[in-house]
Formats: sequence, C-alpha cells, structure tokens
Amino acid sequence: MTDSILNALGTGSGIDTKSMIESLVDAQFAAKDQQLSTRIDTLNTRISGVSELKSGIRGFADALNALAEGGSLTSQPSSSDSAIVQVSTLPGAKLSGLDTSLEVQQLAKAQVVNSGAFADSSATVGKGTLTLTFGTATVDAGGAMTGFTAGGASAVDITIDDSNSSLDGIAAAINAKNAGVTASIVSDADGARLILKGQTGAEQAFTLTATEDATAPGLSALNVGTGASGTTVSTAAQDALVTVDGVSLKRSTNQVKDLIAGVQLDLRSASPGTTVTIGSSLPTANLRQAVVNFVDTYNSLMASVQSHLDPKTGDLTSDTATKSLRQSLSQLTVVNLVNDGVAGEPSTLAEIGVGTNRDGTLSVNTDVLDKMLTSHADTVEKMFSPGLLSTGDGLPAALEAIATRATSSFFGLGASEKLYNSQIDDATEAQEEAAADATQMRERLTQQFASMDAKVAAYKSTQTFLENQIEAWNADS
Repeated sequence: MTDSILNALGTGSGIDTKSMIESLVDAQFAAKDQQLSTRIDTLNTRISGVSELKSGIRGFADALNALAEGGSLTSQPSSSDSAIVQVSTLPGAKLSGLDTSLEVQQLAKAQVVNSGAFADSSATVGKGTLTLTFGTATVDAGGAMTGFTAGGASAVDITIDDSNSSLDGIAAAINAKNAGVTASIVSDADGARLILKGQTGAEQAFTLTATEDATAPGLSALNVGTGASGTTVSTAAQDALVTVDGVSLKRSTNQVKDLIAGVQLDLRSASPGTTVTIGSSLPTANLRQAVVNFVDTYNSLMASVQSHLDPKTGDLTSDTATKSLRQSLSQLTVVNLVNDGVAGEPSTLAEIGVGTNRDGTLSVNTDVLDKMLTSHADTVEKMFSPGLLSTGDGLPAALEAIATRATSSFFGLGASEKLYNSQIDDATEAQEEAAADATQMRERLTQQFASMDAKVAAYKSTQTFLENQIEAWNADS
C-alpha cells in the first residue's frame, strides 16, 4: 500500500515527494544504521582476533605437552647387551642417573604338552569330561611329570560330547574356556597330535584329567599328569630367575616392569655369569633443540598478541584477557619450573639462557644453554618433563596453566568472545528496531504527503477553473 502511494505521490503537486520522504528517513536513520554496522564489523574483528589468540595459546600448550609426553626429551634406559635383555621406558618414568647391574640366569617358560599321534583328527577320540588343574609340577628329562601340587586356582571342567569328541573338537572346546591353556593340532607323517600350552611361570603348570563316558571311552589318552602315558611334557613351566644388583629374584614372565623403577625389562636369553648394565642416556641434543623451538614458537605467539594490542592498529587494545595473556607470557622466563630443585641448580628459563628482549620477544644465549646442558642436563630435563598441574613442575605444566586461564570462558579469552557475541546480538537487535522505526516513519510521512498532495491537486484544479473563467470573460468583453 505504502509503495503504491509513494509511486503516485507528486502527480497532483508536481513535487518529487517520494525522493523527499526517502531523504527525510535517511537523514533520521542512516547515521545510526552506519554506526551500528561499523560496531558490528568492529566486534566481528575482535572475535576473530580472540579466536586466533585462543587457538594460538592452546596449540602452543598442546604441542609442548605432546613433545614432553612423547619421550624424546626424557632420559632413555640403555642395555649393555640387548641380546640378553632389552629395555624401554614406562610412562611417567624419570631415569636420569640410572645404573643397575642385572644377570639373567633363567627365562620364564610355559608348560608345553604333546599327545600321541592320532590317525584322523576328525575321528571320535572319546566322550566325557576333561578337567584342567593348575599348580606346580616336576618333570624328568624324558618329559614325564613326576610330581604335581595343585595351586589356589579353581579347576576347569570341559565337557566332551558328540559335538566335539574329535581331536579338532577337543582343541576347540579347550580354547573356548579361555582358562589359560591354548590347544592346537599339529600333523606330520605319523598323524595328528594335540599340543597344549599354558602360561609362563612355575605356578602355571597344569594337569588334564579325563572322566570317561563308559559308552565312548578314549579321553584318557589325553591325560596330562603323574602316571600319564599318552602325553609328553616337552617344556616344563618355570619362572624367570634374575639377579639385580646382587639380589636374586623370580618373576613369572619375561616381560618385567617391577624390578627397576620406570623401566620395562624384556628378557631375551639366559646367560648365567654375564652381567648386563642397565643405564640411562640424557637427550641433550633434543633438549637443546626443544629450547630453540620453544623460543621460536613463543615469539610467533607474542608477535600476534602485540599486534592485537597495538595502540594504533590493534583490534583488542582494551581487551583485558589479551593483556593478561601478554603479562603471563612475559613472566614465563622467571617462573620456577623445578619445585624440588637444590641450590646452585637452574630452575627457570632465564637461568638456562633464555632472555627477554626489549620488545617482549625471547632469545637464546646458546653459550649459557650449552653450559647448562653439560653441567645440569638432568635439571634441564626436569624443566621439560610433563609434570603435573597440581605442582606446576615443568615448563609444559606452566604453559598449560597459562593456556587454561587464557582460554577460560569465565574470565579469559573465552569470556571476551562471549561478551563480543552478546554485544553483536544487541547491535543487531538495535539495527532491527531502527529499521522498524524507519518503516513506520516512511509510512507516516507517506500518509501525510499523500493528504497534502490531494489538497494541492484540488487547489490547482480550482486555479485552472478560475483561469479558464477569467479568459472567457476577457474574450466576451
């Protein structure tokens, strides 16, 4: 309706009323709309800046944590003879100064039993129940079990019926119990044999006792134990025997995690009388590179922070979270990173050669750093350990604390982001209200000028009538 009236305006008065109304509305609202649009653009720029800094500090902290947890910056265990024992680091281990002697006298073994040969592995052996019992055993040189003592573990019964009475079915039934004994079938020219293997350790020896079904005897041929004649113990169960710094110890497996703190031992071969030295090597070169890389990444992030806070061109000059981030980063070189350090050892980045320049960036005094890596490499290693947020140990924990505060949605950059988004919502709402007000004003002026235009048209019509009448009078005279 308003558009139709606007298009018709001026036909009576001859005045471009439509342009006049648009000019009046623009004069009233254009400045406000421009102001709100500019504010929204500014707020979007701030949000972009805040997001960039959030991503930057979080990425910095995560990358340093990943580097520290990856193990390349921590001492690694070493073995003087990896053919006898291999070593690896357990999570969270601190191995600097490790020096342990170890002798492997005996490897842990699992009991292995093989049955006599059967002509057909798919033919029925017998039916009844096979019972597995675990404990310790003695075995003679010929593979006969000469003694057995049951342990605390419960016996396991395995039902053998028409569905699994063959050698193949018996092997599958034993495996299905997941009792700690695995069964397999091995065939050669003499026939098929059932092979049973337990777990390593002297207490993982086992017997297999048949309770036969009288209608289908034959399972006793698979008996394992004292007096059994149908099977042979090819390998007896035994513990690993090791001597650590002169102390003799037993373990049930060859993968040992509780003899040397922070070190996993994988026993590869027994060599009585041979001493293997377990030590540690400091990652000096990796630590040096880590310091250099840390400074480079820090400078890149600080340059971004400084740019956003630039008094003339920055988009976050008044953002308190960004200012707080800059202050936290600037203090990082003097933060104590080794809470259990001793006097005379470095505990801050500044003390290992990382200095702050006048523009807020960092630089590395390589002479000082190399000296510290020579004389206090273990302490520098502690500075780059994963650490714990609760104690603040290590540079990764210190940087993580900064990142957590900086990205907080309550008082950090996250809070700034929420504030700016809220302000955009307010400005957008104000724009919508202004647009509605402009529409109302346009409608009101349109109605007013339409009335005026009608009156002017009437006046012009009267004027035309009078002019015509006067011309007629003059013509008559």
